[in-house]
Order: sequence, then C-alpha cells, then structure tokens
Amino acid sequence: MDTVFEYREVIISGTLVTISLAILSLLLSILCGLAGAFLKMSQSRALQKVGNAYTTLIRSVPELVLMMLIFYGGQVALNNLGAATGLWDYIEINQFVAGVLTLGFIFGAYMAETFRGAILAIPKGQLEAAIAAGMSPYKVFTVVTWPQMVRYALPSFANNWLVLVKSTALVSVIGLHDLVWNAVAAGRSVQQLFSFMIAVLLIYLVITAISDVALRWVERRYSAGMVRG
Repeated sequence: MDTVFEYREVIISGTLVTISLAILSLLLSILCGLAGAFLKMSQSRALQKVGNAYTTLIRSVPELVLMMLIFYGGQVALNNLGAATGLWDYIEINQFVAGVLTLGFIFGAYMAETFRGAILAIPKGQLEAAIAAGMSPYKVFTVVTWPQMVRYALPSFANNWLVLVKSTALVSVIGLHDLVWNAVAAGRSVQQLFSFMIAVLLIYLVITAISDVALRWVERRYSAGMVRG
C-alpha cells in the first residue's frame, strides 16, 4: 500500500470528483423525483401518463446505456438542433455534466416512486384540514406534506442514495477522472491494480459509513416527537 500512498494526491482528487458528482446528482434526482411524483399523482390523465412513462422507461434501461446516450447522442442532438435553429453554436457536454445529468435523471425515477409512496402515506384528513384552514398549496406542502413525506421516504431515500454513490463508478467509462478512473490509471502504471482497487473499496466504505451516520441523524430529527409502537 506504500505505492498507493505515493499516489494519494491523485486518489484524493478523484475522490473529490466522485463526491461532487454524487451530491449534484442527488440534488437533481430530488428535483426530478418530486416532479415525477406530482405528475403521477396529477388529476390530469395526460400528466399521469408522462410521469408513468418517465419512471417505467428509466427503470427499464441500464444506467450505462443511458449515460452513453446522453454523453454521445445528447451532444449530437443538441448541436443538430442548434444548427437547425441558429440559436447556439457548438455545445460540448463534458463527462462530469453527462454523469450528473444521467445519474440525476435515472435516480429521479426511483425517487419519484419513493416520494409518491411517502405522500400517499400521509393521512388525507391532515391535508384536507390544512386546505380548510385556508392554507395556500405552497403552505400545505411546506408545513404539512414535506415534513411527513421526508419521514416516510427516508428508508427508501437512504437506499437510493447509497446505490447512487456506487453508480458514480460508471462515469469512469466515459473518461471522467473520478476515483475509479484515477485509481485504475495509477494501478496500471505501476502494475499494482489490486492494491489501488482495495483503496477504492475502502474509500467507498468510508463514504457510505458517513452517509449512514448523516441519514440516521436526519431520521432522528424528523422523527422527533413521533410516538413509536
């Protein structure tokens, strides 16, 4: 492992890229998940179909295939559209942006089901009482829906986050210099790939362990005052 320590700057750099990728992808997945959940719960059948199509399609296609489509196909589509409309010049989607868009969009579909199930678990009487009290839809969401939705969604949300963290390793396939890409490049250069992969394994374990502690803290915070059976 001495060789791995010598390449610590490369490993740390890749780790920071991986963490940044995971956090930004999580934020995007939350936005996509909320949008997908409300589409699926909309009174409009057309919007329901859009939400169902999103979650069904995304959960049926492998993450790596979608990443390739966005990185290569998305770039071609954007530039063809720009050339046809004259609205913009050449646009290049870098590996980091492609990774964030792909992971955020993919896990947004899983988050949509998580948020939808959590919202449905909230007693309807509470929402009806809030509306009857004259609360605006925004107030109902922030005061009544959101706190309870978080409480009900946390177990599934935590699982989605941990899977997302592991899925960041896929971005190395399109050339992003993340933890996995840097470790593989360094390991091959000194012919000690196994040692570097052990280091990657330990780093991912540390990330997930810290995540678990943080998620438990959030669960305690949102469960304050809740009577357990």
